[in-house]
Amino acid sequence: MNPVKEKLRSGQVVLGQIILELFTPGVAPMLAASGMEFVLYDMEHGRCDLNLLETLVISCRGTGITPMCRVPDVNVTPMSRVLDLGVRGVMIPRMETREQMEETVRALKYAPEGRRGVALGVAHDLYRSGGAAYLPQANDDTMVIAIIETVRGLENIDSILSVPGLDVAWMGHYDLTVSMGIPAQFDHPRFLTAMDKLVETSRKYGLAAGFMSATPEDALHWIGKGFRAMSLGSDVITYMSAVRANQQAIVSALAKRAAS
Repeated sequence: MNPVKEKLRSGQVVLGQIILELFTPGVAPMLAASGMEFVLYDMEHGRCDLNLLETLVISCRGTGITPMCRVPDVNVTPMSRVLDLGVRGVMIPRMETREQMEETVRALKYAPEGRRGVALGVAHDLYRSGGAAYLPQANDDTMVIAIIETVRGLENIDSILSVPGLDVAWMGHYDLTVSMGIPAQFDHPRFLTAMDKLVETSRKYGLAAGFMSATPEDALHWIGKGFRAMSLGSDVITYMSAVRANQQAIVSALAKRAAS
């Protein structure tokens, strides 16, 4: 069973990180060693392709971390290719209608829940075909994450989140504020109302609400509001914040030395 999906089902919080830039096999083991539970490779905004994704997923084996990815678009075909590489969760951007959500679930699930093509004895089942018994197990293991990031998606959120097979409703905060005409105004009342609506609708249908926080304080605030699938920043945010803090500490210390 997918441990991240299992924890979310039981109402717990899961922590991980979105990777936008540092697509190296060392990242997942480092995140795992740091206590993270999932890594999400971004194929929409990052330069990760299928060949690179395969290497990255292999690097997760034996670490305890759950590999997931964000596909480039809701219309990617076949979307299940990332699952065949061993990804255990798929994030889909720009989800706007119930029809899109239903089609996405069908693409990511084997029959009778969907129409995912069957290839057993390959990377996703570690080259050990389990036969027909593997198919329902794989369906239950796979996490489906829909990003709500447009006004249209927000307007249709009830019908989208009611689709069976969806596990996480993720807030695409930058894109949503742009779609609302309030770019990056994350304290705007309309955006805050949207955050509340996503949490409330997720609870209504037994889903987890997801979000990428900028700081630990930000993460704790939104967890307190009901978000349970949390990316603690991204690799870019984390790396640059640490480098900047180190650089500023050294510059400040040198300035004090020079002054004395």
